[in-house]
Amino acid sequence: MKTILITGSTDGVGKLTATKLAKSGHQILLHGRNAEKLKNTLLEIKEQTSNDKVSGFVSDLADFSSIENMTAEISNEFPSIDVLINNAGVFNSPLEQNKDNLDMRFAVNYFAPYLLTNRLLPILKKSNSPRIINLSSAAQSTVSIEALQGKESISSQAAYAQSKLALTMWSFAFAKENSDIVSIAVNPGSLLNTKMVQEAYGQFWSSADKGANILVELAVSEKHTESNGKYFDNDKGVFSNAHNDAYNQGKINQLISETNKILKL
Repeated sequence: MKTILITGSTDGVGKLTATKLAKSGHQILLHGRNAEKLKNTLLEIKEQTSNDKVSGFVSDLADFSSIENMTAEISNEFPSIDVLINNAGVFNSPLEQNKDNLDMRFAVNYFAPYLLTNRLLPILKKSNSPRIINLSSAAQSTVSIEALQGKESISSQAAYAQSKLALTMWSFAFAKENSDIVSIAVNPGSLLNTKMVQEAYGQFWSSADKGANILVELAVSEKHTESNGKYFDNDKGVFSNAHNDAYNQGKINQLISETNKILKL
């Protein structure tokens, strides 16, 4: 039985993944932005899975102080976490920027998991076999440092693709620095049937189940204990290569350096 935190788990792939893992008897930590929706999801999953070991935590991942509060709360309540699934993501947003004037896609899809993971590192390291799954995407494009800093305005599509490559680049860098934690970046599948995809594209190619199934496998299967620093492409169904920039040490160093400045880490 593992203790597993899944961000963005009140709907879509996150909720499905949480339900599947709860059914297997794991202790699940749900995260949502809306307290009411989180409470309803919590009750629904407990009822569906007959598993009472399901907790919920509220945080607005676009707000870095809200992340600090949630990670402190989790660290106080749980001595260790075995698996962190950085699933929460945004494509369309009513607000283009967060209160730090950063693009919402970068804030939620990249800065949030970066900060959250760093804050939870002490309790992740207390697990016997910690694992981090970072949700990337087939959409990855070269990161503009000006866009990352909130100094350049780019389209939602461009910001989304850049934020997902930034997450992948950091996932690889983190894996090198923390060889005792298995970190895997994953494209869960293109155009899965989720609310985010429907809002962004108005169509889908595959069921959300396809994404949830690979997340469950990467999170808990014994066969991935040696997969640290890899990228799984669920469109192909195999470990594969990410965007070229994810292997460019110079670009990775610049990204990490800027990120630490922005987050004041």
